[in-house]
Amino acid sequence: MALALVAFVAAGPVRAADLSDRGVQQPGTASQARPASDWRFQVTLYGWLTAIDGEIGVRNRPMTPVNASVPEVLDNLDGAMMGSFLAENGQWLFLADLVLARLSHADQIGLYGGGSLDAELSQTIATGAIGHWLPLGASSFDLGITAGLRYMRLSADVALSPAGSPLAWSGSQTQQWIDPTVGLVLQWAIDDRWFLNSTVDIGGFGVGSKLSSNGYLGIGYMWTSSISTAIGYRYLYEDYQGTGLGTGSFRYNAVMHGPIASLGWHF
Repeated sequence: MALALVAFVAAGPVRAADLSDRGVQQPGTASQARPASDWRFQVTLYGWLTAIDGEIGVRNRPMTPVNASVPEVLDNLDGAMMGSFLAENGQWLFLADLVLARLSHADQIGLYGGGSLDAELSQTIATGAIGHWLPLGASSFDLGITAGLRYMRLSADVALSPAGSPLAWSGSQTQQWIDPTVGLVLQWAIDDRWFLNSTVDIGGFGVGSKLSSNGYLGIGYMWTSSISTAIGYRYLYEDYQGTGLGTGSFRYNAVMHGPIASLGWHF
C-alpha cells in the first residue's frame, strides 16, 4: 500500500500552486496606477515535476519512509491536468487553482517474483483564495496578503496476489481534508518584459491537517501584452493525521517539491 501511495502522492503536480504564475497584469505597471474598478484576468496552464520526501501510514501499517525522485514519479504517471485562474479589480485579487492527477503501479513481488501488486491512484488539489494588495506606493513592486482554503483528496485502489497462495487481497481508501490558509504574494516587474513572482502560505492549524505550507518562486517573460511564460520552483508540505486511534488512522507527513513551468494568458 505504501509503495502505491509513493507513486500516487508524489505526482501531485500541484495544487498546483497557490498560483504557479501569479500573473503580472502588465510589466512596469504600478500598484498605485491600478484603476479603482478595472477587472483583469489570467488563465494559466502549468506543469510541476515533483519529487517527494516524507512518511506515509495507511490503516494498521506503521509509518513508512517514502522517497521518490522526479523520474520515478513520471514513470508511474498516467495523466494530469493543472490550471489556475486569477482575477484582479483595483486592490483586490481572487485566485483559484485545480490539480487532477492519476497514476498506476504494477510490480512483481515475492522471493521469485511470483506474486503481483497492482495499484491505481488519484489525487485532487483545489485551492481558492482572496487577497488585497498593500499600499506600498512602489512603481514596480507589489505585495499582497491572502486568505483561503486548500482542499486535498487522496484515493488508492490496491490488489495484491501473494505468490503460491490462492488468497488474493484488494482494498481501497480515500482520504480528504480542507486546510485554511493565510499567505503573501509578491510581484516585481524587473523591466518591461521580465518579472519575478513569489507566493508563500501556511495553514492547517489543526482544522484540516496539523500543518500545511506552500511556496513558489519564479521568473517570467512577457512575450506580448497577453502571453507570458515562467519557470520556477515550488514545494508543498502537508502533515496530516486522519480520524482513528494510533496506527488505525491515515497519516501523511511529506513534502512535494520540484521545478515548475507555466504558460499564462492575460486579458
